[in-house]
Amino acid sequence: MSGAVDRRAFVAALVAGIPDALIVSGLGSASYDLFAAGDRDANFYLWGAMGAAVPVGLGLALARPDRPVVVITGDGEQLMGIGGLATVAARRPANLTVVVLDNGHFGETGMQPSHTGLGTDLLAVARGCGIANALRVTAHPQVDDLVRLVRVRSAPAFAQVLITTDEPPRALPPRDGVFVKNRFRAALGLPPF
Repeated sequence: MSGAVDRRAFVAALVAGIPDALIVSGLGSASYDLFAAGDRDANFYLWGAMGAAVPVGLGLALARPDRPVVVITGDGEQLMGIGGLATVAARRPANLTVVVLDNGHFGETGMQPSHTGLGTDLLAVARGCGIANALRVTAHPQVDDLVRLVRVRSAPAFAQVLITTDEPPRALPPRDGVFVKNRFRAALGLPPF
């Protein structure tokens, strides 16, 4: 199921096109790519919370309907938190976009084939859960389509981005959870907690 999209370049172009978005990234490569695209206060990096990116993004989207919220995660994490897609569809936050970087492998544990590499179709799963605004990205220029989806905010959206299995150098975001949380809260105009 791996594709031809360079994940690092794709994430950088996506982030550049949505400067006002609140972005939640899943563990591992998704966080490395988001950090490499430019660290900013409105990035919320999840460390070691496999399966939690979509639920965190959903809560954020419901709490802040005035801002676009984008979740960037990998296929392995999305498979672990598959039920989150059903909850997104049930709650229907118009400002939430889920972006799954899918190389068909569990990249953080040794590149074993993931379920998407063995036949599970995440686009069909998202649509089956009730997310009608879903697309499969197979080429870099489709980043423009995804940027439009984020900006329009008419319904929850889902994008499965078929990426290469290449492993760019790791760009490690801050690992201090309290710092990341309080910096993110400050970006929302909230006091430290």
